[in-house]
Amino acid sequence: MFRAVPARHLVLPGVSFQPTQRTGVHGHDRPRPILAGPVLEFLDLHRRFRDVVALDGVSFAVPEGRIVGFVGRNGAGKTTAMRIALGVLQADSGQVRWHGAPVDAANRRRFGYMPEERGLYPKMRVLEQLVYLARLRGAQKADARAKAERLLETLEVVGDPSARVESLSLGNQQRVQLAAALVHEPELLVLDEPFSGLDPVGVDVLSGVLRREARERGTAVVFSSHQLDLVERLCDEVVLIDQGRIAAHGTIDELRALRSRNLWRVGVRGVDGEWWEVIPGAMRHSQDDGAVVLELAPTTDPQRVLDVARAAGDVVAFGPVRPSLGELFREVVS
Repeated sequence: MFRAVPARHLVLPGVSFQPTQRTGVHGHDRPRPILAGPVLEFLDLHRRFRDVVALDGVSFAVPEGRIVGFVGRNGAGKTTAMRIALGVLQADSGQVRWHGAPVDAANRRRFGYMPEERGLYPKMRVLEQLVYLARLRGAQKADARAKAERLLETLEVVGDPSARVESLSLGNQQRVQLAAALVHEPELLVLDEPFSGLDPVGVDVLSGVLRREARERGTAVVFSSHQLDLVERLCDEVVLIDQGRIAAHGTIDELRALRSRNLWRVGVRGVDGEWWEVIPGAMRHSQDDGAVVLELAPTTDPQRVLDVARAAGDVVAFGPVRPSLGELFREVVS
């Protein structure tokens, strides 16, 4: 087994510093401050493939030290936007900016990328491949090897590091793929469906690694996923894209505020009949596990609902209905 290296960081008001690491991939001798601000910006991107409009004015930012979920249906434009940021595709118009300047090949050396179609060399040995990829980004051999070994342990890769990649299970190959994106200590991670095919343990391990990258190193992270419950738990911000356009963008709470319906779940024990009918502006939306979900008009005070419910019987449940990201997504793109 590889020996774990403890991670500690100093937090000051407004600034967080990574500890000094003289053994890092690039031989960093000074900590890098983590300051809130846009690292990567998509500005009015347009891209068409013949008659198909893939991107139609896409604009959003990925701040430093934040995890941004990029969510949309198949063909919505997620992968196209990512490939433009990485220089694999060119936009018809618009711009991708890195710390406020146009992104170029030199900037992209500071990106870490995990494609949806996994891109490891299957015949190459695991540790050898990670060291090779780090050295392509300018790392010294000894530093690259030390970083690769730490990542294999952190990501809990099961298998012999001297074995060929193709000998690992698909889940472990995916963990090695993330290690390949991280081995050169990037400032930005761009991940396309990184959790696809992972078991729950693998999802937890990768989620923990991404949180630490963002919180402790200030890495900006943007990833696409169809696992909306995971996006809701992990991300600081969510970008919803539909048919090449940004349908909504914000924190989960901000997206919930876009929801037009004002729903409250009320459970009352020991009462028959529709007790809420005496409340102006309260209508039954649905039943939920023995409780009723009421839709309230903007002028209806939820405390009035609670008072009437208490008068009717024993209140066993009362509170606003917080829609899941999946429900928000269906509302926004419908």
